Amino acid sequence: MIQIKLDDDQLKDMYLAEVRKRLDKFEAESFLMDSKQLCKMLSLSWPTVVDTFLSDPNFPSIRLGSKWLFNRMEVQDYINRWSIEIKRRDQVK
Repeated sequence: MIQIKLDDDQLKDMYLAEVRKRLDKFEAESFLMDSKQLCKMLSLSWPTVVDTFLSDPNFPSIRLGSKWLFNRMEVQDYINRWSIEIKRRDQVK
């Protein structure tokens, strides 16, 4: 006979960890993100994002009224190209 013992606190922690993972995945897969989500994705402050990326007309952004929106996939593609360019510039120096 198999006996299973469950610790309620441990079970609750496991459940919450799984919920957090699924929420993070859902957020990561959403089509558009706002400025706060962009900052989180890039691990940068909003002023740094504005100075570094929003000044570039090629950066994928949408302005609706006073709100900025960003296509997650387009931003990822842009950041990939941008980081390759930065690495190349650093190697030339």
